[in-house]
This record gives sequence, structure tokens and C-alpha cells, in this order.
Amino acid sequence: MKTPAFHLGATPVYGNLVLAPMDGYSDLPFRSVCRELGSAISYTEFIHAADVLQRPEHIRSRWRYLPWEQPVVFQIYGSTPQTLLEAALRLQAYGPAAIDINMGCPDRRIVRRGAGAGLLATPVKVARIIRLLSRRLEVPVTAKIRLGLHEGCRNYRLIARIVEENGGALLAVHGRTQAQGYRGQADWDAIAEVVQAVRIPVLANGDVRTVADIERILAHTGAAGVMIGRGAIRNPWIFARRAREAVPPEEVWRVLRRHLQRSLDFYGPRGLVLFRKYAAQYLAPHLEDRAARRALLTAPTPADFLAQAARLLGLPLAAQNVVE
Repeated sequence: MKTPAFHLGATPVYGNLVLAPMDGYSDLPFRSVCRELGSAISYTEFIHAADVLQRPEHIRSRWRYLPWEQPVVFQIYGSTPQTLLEAALRLQAYGPAAIDINMGCPDRRIVRRGAGAGLLATPVKVARIIRLLSRRLEVPVTAKIRLGLHEGCRNYRLIARIVEENGGALLAVHGRTQAQGYRGQADWDAIAEVVQAVRIPVLANGDVRTVADIERILAHTGAAGVMIGRGAIRNPWIFARRAREAVPPEEVWRVLRRHLQRSLDFYGPRGLVLFRKYAAQYLAPHLEDRAARRALLTAPTPADFLAQAARLLGLPLAAQNVVE
């Protein structure tokens, strides 16, 4: 039997590469494609805890998942412990493997409300949230953090210990501060310090764009796994430890088609429009010509889109089974 890379509470996780939760990207269609290619856990886009309680019918799609995606982690955000608890209690009825608290979103609007990375400024509140949820939920509680709000407040070791000591089952660490956003270089040394400071599994996140980066960050930090965000949008095959240039056009086509079909199934007619941002990344090596890029990204129907994609990939359209 295959040996788990680590455990999410009592749940064995078979694989050490995980798609990061990304607002606007980690929806069911993309997440499930990455899961098929080797992502070991499916994290949802972040879910506003207040919305779960006040208007669940408007955001229910954020926690929909395919049964074979398990283990699935629902990520929630907010600043009020009781609201986070009530939302988590409702969400656990949908069968997630864990509930994750977002303490890493750098968006200033969210941070100003004391949520996302804004929680890093209130360690006592972090302790209360993790303790409250871990005691009341039937599923494990996990967290995703950054190194701190800014260079003068890098309290990641304290936050990591708080998460563990109050019942957290796993920690994902993005190696940048909130003030950095996605600029500059991720601090892998800091992630290694977190790994040494806690006994729960740690996922290392930040500046992983190639297969070589995966092995380097694992060796550098000693983390249990690697969480990959932006690098996976252009190359979801990274979860199979494959470089984008090593993927043949026929396979790009198959994954492209599958992702598009799931987007249409999930979103209806607007699925094509929402899919374009992924397609622009998938096909980036073939989109150096501006006219070709424009033709692809303005294709009015799925069939037209696939015709343009097949042409870019050098594949005969007649040999393909086009989405209707």
C-alpha cells in the first residue's frame, strides 16, 4: 500500500504537492483538473464566514466539490471568532476533510477589517479562533499564514506555535509578509524555522514555479509538502512533476477540453468567458502573436474557441471531438 506523505488530522494524504487556495482561480473546474494531475488536497476558494450565515444561496458554489476530490478543505475568512465558528459548523455538514482559517490574504480591504493576514496582528484572537473551532468541530482545523504584516512585524513563529498549541492540525506558510503581496522573494528560511518550531505538518508556499523549485523548497525547509499557487495556473502539470514544455500538444488539448467542459457544466454559458483566463496561461507558449491571442480570447462559442486552440497547438480540428 502507498505510504501517506503526511496526515490531515486522521486523514492520510497521498502526495506532497497541493494546489493553493486562490480567490478567482481555485474553483471546482480548475481544482478538479489539478487534483487529477496530482494535487493531493483540494482547497476551495476562500469563503466569507458572514456570507455563509447571511446569504448562503449566493455563494454555495464556492464549496461544491466532486466526491473524488477528497480530501477537500473548505477555507473560510473573517475576523470574529463566533462568526467563524457558526459558519464552520454549518459548512462541516457538507463533508469537508478540514476547515482552514485564512490568515494569509494580503488584500488591503480584507486586512483593514482584521481578516485574512490582518489576523496576524491579533495573536490572542488567533488563539481563541483556533481553540474554539478545534474544540467544537468534528473535523480538523488548519490555517494558512504569511510571515507577518510587514518586516517590522514578522511574528510567524509565534502564530505557528499558537495554531499548534490550540489544536490546529496543519499549517501552510507563504514566505512573504502581507506588505510584500506577491513581490520580492519568498523567505524559505522562515518557512524552515516554522517546520522546526512545530510538530504538525507544514506546507511550504511561495516562489515554486518549476519542478526543480519543488525539490529545492522541500530540501531547504524540510516541509511535509509544497503548496503551489500561481505556478500551477500556467502549468497544472507541475503536480505530476512535469515541466510545461514537456507536455505534448495532444495532452494540452485533452486537459484544455476537459477543463472547458467542466467550466461550462459548472457555470453555464458564462463558463467560456470565465475559462479564458486559464486558457491564456495554458496556451501562453503559443500566444506570442497578438492577433492569434485576440482571436482565441474573443471566440464567441466553445466550438470556435476549440477551433482556435487546435490551430495554435498544430492539431487537426477534424480529428478532435469538439464540445457542443
